[in-house]
Amino acid sequence: MGLSEEKLADYLKTGKDWSRIRTSVPSVFVMKLPPYRGSPARLVVELNPVDESGTPKKRRGLILRSAAELEEFKELFRDEKLPKLLSIIDSINPKIEGGKRREEGVIEL
Repeated sequence: MGLSEEKLADYLKTGKDWSRIRTSVPSVFVMKLPPYRGSPARLVVELNPVDESGTPKKRRGLILRSAAELEEFKELFRDEKLPKLLSIIDSINPKIEGGKRREEGVIEL
């Protein structure tokens, strides 16, 4: 079942603040932000890599508030210096051994 405009509008009205719903694209979520400093509640897209079970790997991923913001990030990701910088950082940072998270399991209802 796809995410229709009507379903998203309903989620904006009735969804819990900071909650997220999955989309049909792995690692792409829709999140509801609470009202903040005069700005009303709104929906954003969160990009957050998922593990084998579809659970987000990070507590918070990259938040995109608009199509224009997506275009800005696309330009940043295209810069050839970014992979070089990350490669240097990878070589300098200490290596992390193991680090597998404990599986909590799934409750079937």
